[in-house]
Amino acid sequence: MQTTTKVLSPARPGLRDYLELVKFAHTIFALPFALGAMLIAARGLPALHIVGWILLAMVGARTAAMGFNRIVDRHIDAKNPRTANREIPAGKIKVWQAALLVIISSALFIFAAWSLNLLAFWLSFPTLALLLGYSYCKRFTSLAHFVLGLCLGIAPMGAWIAVKGKFELAPIALTLAVMFWVAGFDVIYATMDDAFDRDNGIHSLVQKWGISGALLGAKIFHAIFIGLMLAFGFLAGLKVLFPIGVLGIAAFLIYEHALVKVEDIKKINAAFFTVNGIISLIFLGLVILSLL
Repeated sequence: MQTTTKVLSPARPGLRDYLELVKFAHTIFALPFALGAMLIAARGLPALHIVGWILLAMVGARTAAMGFNRIVDRHIDAKNPRTANREIPAGKIKVWQAALLVIISSALFIFAAWSLNLLAFWLSFPTLALLLGYSYCKRFTSLAHFVLGLCLGIAPMGAWIAVKGKFELAPIALTLAVMFWVAGFDVIYATMDDAFDRDNGIHSLVQKWGISGALLGAKIFHAIFIGLMLAFGFLAGLKVLFPIGVLGIAAFLIYEHALVKVEDIKKINAAFFTVNGIISLIFLGLVILSLL
């Protein structure tokens, strides 16, 4: 008697799968900087519709960027034991489903920018090109860390333009600060994939300088970040409380680097997520207290 085995089709991806696909929890890195820039530009809370469109633009831009990155990197992720369980290589989300998410999110970002002001609308196109283009950078340049940093750094610039409709020096300093901050902790994160990246031709400063050299570079990047944060506070007219708080942020960065050593990189997740999440929230708190 012949028996047949019924093959179960994979379940539809749920909200949790999509949130994990785009690492929604990592929104904590850029969002507080964008909200802080928004509050400073408006010298308080702007009109609620502006706040709403800024939040929608942030969600749309970040979701599009992360979704596209997961599509582009799906074959690399499948080969890397650390990332093989990500949603696309694991079969939880199909490529076309992720692509549809990217298209919808991109449209949301552009529409939100258009709803804010004309400059924000026109800048949404090169911004989207940068966000999507980052996914290819590690295939040919070790400076991909800085491209990622710029992707997050333009969030506060975008929020500032959303409120004031023009470029100014203060948000430029903040954008550069975030770029160096992100580049520093992304270099630390890249040490986890040192062997895999070397075997698969992935470019990073870890590959170029070695782990010890890259970790030294990350410290230098974070020192520059602190300097730019102090410059931002000066340009934005934030008085005594803000620079004192920046020194507190510097203490957290020292702790972050103390967690990660060449001979022991097991604590990188704590350094990457917990410490940097706290730093971004401290920034937002300092802005609120300074304005009050």
